Amino acid sequence: MAIPHAVAGQPVDVQPLGAALRSARTTALFKSNDLEVMRIVLLAGKRVPPHAVPGEITIQCLEGSVDVTAGDATDSKTHTLTAGQLLYLAGGVPHGLIGIQDASVLVTIALRR
Repeated sequence: MAIPHAVAGQPVDVQPLGAALRSARTTALFKSNDLEVMRIVLLAGKRVPPHAVPGEITIQCLEGSVDVTAGDATDSKTHTLTAGQLLYLAGGVPHGLIGIQDASVLVTIALRR
């Protein structure tokens, strides 16, 4: 069964999951023609492999901490995000994540068609 996405004008709760974090799953909150927003749950030691998306993105740490490595093999930087921090990446920039502590992050992607 598909998880319903939020519709325009509907509030979405993105507060920290707290004690429920370890059993939570990554979810797509909504997707429109131009924008996609998801909550990624990343437990300590787990990874999102390096990849790139055409549109600009933001990664906002809601709880815990994650390392975000961004850039190509010859020029990559790692940024540690903790609760309350946000990282912006231009479209096409390769990036990957690793959970340093159990974490959830809010990812916003501008979709380019």
